[in-house]
Amino acid sequence: MPDRNQAALDFLLTRRSRPAKTLTGPAPDREALAPILTAAARSPDHGKLEPWRFIVLERGALDRLAELVGERGKALNEAPEQITKAQSAFADSPSAVVVVSSPVPSPKVPEIEQLYSAGAVCLALLNAALASGWGANWLTGWASHDRAFLHDGLGLDDHETVAGIIHIGTETSAPTERPRPDVSAIATWVET
Repeated sequence: MPDRNQAALDFLLTRRSRPAKTLTGPAPDREALAPILTAAARSPDHGKLEPWRFIVLERGALDRLAELVGERGKALNEAPEQITKAQSAFADSPSAVVVVSSPVPSPKVPEIEQLYSAGAVCLALLNAALASGWGANWLTGWASHDRAFLHDGLGLDDHETVAGIIHIGTETSAPTERPRPDVSAIATWVET
């Protein structure tokens, strides 16, 4: 039998995102966030291309983005309740890390594999924040797909997209467990 890291396995078997609306300050400072970002950057990356990057949003940036969401929502004729919900995601967040998918031209690594790597970074970042004792949640929303918001609000280049926004803060209440997939119903075993 291989060496087993039971603590890590127990964490993964019981991990649970914290609803963003239950997060408050304090948020991790730069020193506390450094090992979380470092752990996320250890995600699978075929070809060692690093086809992703981080944008850490602190209080002033979150407030600015909440305002921009309101402007963009009106320009796009989003429903008022959808605008309010999207604004709240930024305005109420103690801190957030945007994982930017930034594909690199490569003859060997298709862009889709680079996008998957960015998704892996999102999950690793979420899990690292939770394992560090913070509350965390992975969100996106309509604004994260609006090119004007991405360009004007986050400074993304035309080839870049948001893979995820990980909100991180202090947990105010532990969520109840939710139903999980029945692995026997979704796993196929192939013997030959």
